[in-house]
Amino acid sequence: MKANLMACAIAIAGLAVPVAIQAAVIGENTPARPLTIDRLNELPADQRSPWADYIRRSEAQEKVDRATMAAELKPGEAPPPPPVAGSGHMVLNKDAAWYGTPEARAIADTIVSFQTPAGGWSKNQNRTGPKRLPGQRYSNNAETMEIGTGSFDAPKDRFWTFVGTLDNGATTTEMRFLGRVQQQVPGQDGDVYRASIIKGVKYLLAAQYPNGGWPQIYPIEGGFHDGITFNDNAVAEASMILEDVAEGSPEFAFVPKDLRQKAGAASARAVEVILAAQVVVDGKKTAWPQQVDALTLEPISARNYEMRSLASAESADVLIFLMRQPNPSPKIKEAVHAGVAWLKARAIYGKAFTKVSDAEGRKLIDQPGAGPIWSRNYDIQTGKPIFGDWDKSIQDDVNNISKGRRNGYSWYSAMPQKALDAYAEWTLKNP
Repeated sequence: MKANLMACAIAIAGLAVPVAIQAAVIGENTPARPLTIDRLNELPADQRSPWADYIRRSEAQEKVDRATMAAELKPGEAPPPPPVAGSGHMVLNKDAAWYGTPEARAIADTIVSFQTPAGGWSKNQNRTGPKRLPGQRYSNNAETMEIGTGSFDAPKDRFWTFVGTLDNGATTTEMRFLGRVQQQVPGQDGDVYRASIIKGVKYLLAAQYPNGGWPQIYPIEGGFHDGITFNDNAVAEASMILEDVAEGSPEFAFVPKDLRQKAGAASARAVEVILAAQVVVDGKKTAWPQQVDALTLEPISARNYEMRSLASAESADVLIFLMRQPNPSPKIKEAVHAGVAWLKARAIYGKAFTKVSDAEGRKLIDQPGAGPIWSRNYDIQTGKPIFGDWDKSIQDDVNNISKGRRNGYSWYSAMPQKALDAYAEWTLKNP
């Protein structure tokens, strides 16, 4: 089902909201629905079976992941402390020879050690650190450890979350790093890295929804994490690495032919769901949300301050991915032209989102000659910038949200310009 104004004729939280003349709270954010067996009744009967199989496979895989970790400990033995959150340090722009050095090999060994039994990786971990210990968790503690706070991001299990994810570039970055290392380590010594990549490819294939999208976390974990996730370029990155596998790119040339064919088919399915998720308003294609419901493809919320919206940065990433497609179909061309037109119409000039004082931090201010910049989120109905806060309020002025939330998020950026730059070249071949 296409996400359109008739299906989600909402400004934000399910209700149309009039445009505010002065800064105001214009709505309240509401949580996304998880993917469950009960929800499959929303689908036509002939479409339910693949989704039911997917959910059952996901549940079974989580049990395997948990049991595998537990089996690494002797009876009564206490598990090691969980990993400490940090930056990945998996650089992908070094000279080719560097990836054969002891430094790179050590990072690769740590990466392999933290691969989950399902074949993915968690996020926000320092891969220059030590290898995973027996019985040590694959992921960090939850980002939100407090319970009963009303947070949309509160996990079902604070000690088992993001155990396999595409968030923050996880899994695809590990695979690309290992691909570079294995090129420099031929023969038996590199087999462990090649085996890990193949396991990662199979993970991406298993995690892909029947309609071609990917959740943020697999095995699925509930809440907004079950949505098809364009945020952090998750769907596009998964599809692009599978494209590279299918095409036999040098870092993945060792992948068996049958698996390469499956990777290519999966990437093609992802293109179809991307096209279907482009939001249509008043019969006109616009842009993409940060995430959409797995079954309906309607825009959904994420964290308390991340409301249903059209997202400029995520749309830019999707457009760049679509423009990468060889021999684009008429549907791809139409989607790209419409998406770029939407971005161009929302470019902001003469404003800057910048620090104004130590007391206030960043605010949106007048700055002659500045721009273009874009708001991160736009109301689906009006196309105007909107902003969220921890209290779930949705506001029409970034300067009015709490200082901590205003300064802790990229509410405005110039990131969409990269899509416009790519379009300038792409449109010469695809007018």
